[in-house]
Amino acid sequence: MGDSFLEQLTEDSVFLKAERRLDTELVDKVILQLNRIYPQILSDKEATKFRNLDVPTGVRLGELLAHLQGKGEEACREFYRALHLHVEEVYYSLPTRLRLRGCFSVAMGMALLYYYSGKQFSSYLASP
Repeated sequence: MGDSFLEQLTEDSVFLKAERRLDTELVDKVILQLNRIYPQILSDKEATKFRNLDVPTGVRLGELLAHLQGKGEEACREFYRALHLHVEEVYYSLPTRLRLRGCFSVAMGMALLYYYSGKQFSSYLASP
């Protein structure tokens, strides 16, 4: 998990902009979360801009992601928190989340293999 949140958001941006489950209401919830809890990340003026219903949701989301990437690591981390809080199923579908889950599965498999092969090997040594 050496990737920073900024690097992860850069990688996940294409997926997020294409994700149909992120409708207007859910994007607004994420924007409001960032604005209310972290006004230093998203000011009232910026939140109003990103909540403009005259602009298509995909465009607003793309602009928001670019804005957050420009703000840096903390802004990207808080975006992921808001996404996890309001749109959990999308959060767990992100390419970076799937990759991390895949790495965990490999590590767990290797640990189990090592654990059980060690027990088998020990039982062979103990038998006469």
